[in-house]
Amino acid sequence: MTKPRNILFIMFDQLRFDYLSCAGHPHLETPHIDWLASQSVRFDRSYVQSPVCGASRMSFYTGRYISSHGSTWNGIPLRVGEWTMGDHLREAGMDALLLGKTHMKVDADGMRRLGLAADSVIGARLAECGFDVLVRDDGLWATGPDGNYDDKASPYNEYLREKGYDGENPWHDYANAGIDDAGDMASGWIYANGGKPANIREEDSETPWLTREMIRFLEEGAPQRDKPWMCHLSYIKPHWPYIVPAPYHDMYGPNSFLPVVRHPDELVDPHPVYAAFSGNVIGTAFKQDAVRDAALGAYMGLIKQIDDQMGVLFAHLRDSGQIDNTMIVITSDHGDYLGDHWLGEKDLFHDPSVRVPMIVYDPSPEADVTRGTVSDALVESIDLLPTFVDMAGGTPRYEWLEGRSLMPLIRGETPSDWRKYTISEYDFSITPMAGRLDLAPKDARLFMVADDRWKFMHAEGGFPPMLFDLQNDPHELNDLGRDPAYGAAVADCYDRLFEWARRSSQRTTISDQQIDERRGKTRRKGIVLGIADDTAADENAEILSLYRGKARQRFV
Repeated sequence: MTKPRNILFIMFDQLRFDYLSCAGHPHLETPHIDWLASQSVRFDRSYVQSPVCGASRMSFYTGRYISSHGSTWNGIPLRVGEWTMGDHLREAGMDALLLGKTHMKVDADGMRRLGLAADSVIGARLAECGFDVLVRDDGLWATGPDGNYDDKASPYNEYLREKGYDGENPWHDYANAGIDDAGDMASGWIYANGGKPANIREEDSETPWLTREMIRFLEEGAPQRDKPWMCHLSYIKPHWPYIVPAPYHDMYGPNSFLPVVRHPDELVDPHPVYAAFSGNVIGTAFKQDAVRDAALGAYMGLIKQIDDQMGVLFAHLRDSGQIDNTMIVITSDHGDYLGDHWLGEKDLFHDPSVRVPMIVYDPSPEADVTRGTVSDALVESIDLLPTFVDMAGGTPRYEWLEGRSLMPLIRGETPSDWRKYTISEYDFSITPMAGRLDLAPKDARLFMVADDRWKFMHAEGGFPPMLFDLQNDPHELNDLGRDPAYGAAVADCYDRLFEWARRSSQRTTISDQQIDERRGKTRRKGIVLGIADDTAADENAEILSLYRGKARQRFV
């Protein structure tokens, strides 16, 4: 193996940390991802910076916490001026390319204010989260009475029309819908249809389509590039709608499912924020076993299809020799409750939602010492960007970047100052739950602190905290946040949250090294304070040399 030249950054959407066989799932076999893990470091305690697509991804792409970059939920623009993955990597001599989803919303007002044309190189990169786009497809082409969820053009819909799938929205009508016994469309939006096969040829469904686009780049685009590249291959699946084409639709049933993780006591005097999410339409649906069974069978089938496509991709990389010079990362933007804790979707901070897979393959000999190992270090999604800069031979700009390079861990070192706790944030001010709780937008915010022992949630708006003892309650079923016996643990977590809140996150235009270099230098540039008299002046003769001597003219 050799030093990596390129980076393949693979992200799945809504893939839980525990739904891979290398992570211990007893029934869902993922041999191709398992193979990569056997050649990699698998970080078993990896957390995203927010359990919702847009905010989480903007943290991956900026290397910053959501309260630093400000894109705190889906559809909230990433402000002009934030350095992104593309900015950092291009400074290190590496191109940054996109195939798939980002969920990024452009700061159009900011671009207009600065006179930045959307069709300029700078404007295009700002509009695409810093990436040079090969294919941008965010993968949710929903439409309803009030219009489209996403008004951009869909390359995938265009592909489907070329393949003969008719209609305004073949993404829904074929890729994400089946056919019922009466011959009618069986929409994947209806959970009960999860067991039906999607009405699409398997090779035309979303995951194989994007894999072929990646292989096309490897065959045709990559050889023409004169610079190293990082390609972000970003899949929409296994994100809902929960429906998958044959043969994957009926591979898994209740005998293959992990037992649901929930307890009736969770619903007894629940935390108000938890109760609002558990009682929403999604949580209410997932309290029904039939809903969970239908969704989970399709979810597992989507993951199996993903793994098969990874087999196709990895085979191409091996056959072409590119496996030996390409760093490969597999991760996800968040997880999926799937009925655990009486919840559906993501949103809160239990492990099914906020903990994700993180597999990092480094082909260099220096990584041989950790190849095939599992790390229990606390890792955050913002660690990937400085890792990529490090691998590219650059110097991470830590005045911007709030994560840490994983390269020491990948190459067998154990930094003594590695983080002792991890942070995640959730701004739910746009959601109906904030309205039900009668919260102003500034108060609809949650913060997580997690370490080896405790999982803690602070809620703005005057609510009590939540607290879970991860050693004695690893499934996070017993909320201790209001128990006076755990007041000391709550106070310790608040101390850590306060420590994190005091970080220097906004002084981004100058590095600590530059500050050190400038420290105390103003005296030598003429700002000479503290000189009491001629004796002191004589002691500082050099720095006062331009301020002493005979007066050249007299006006008094």
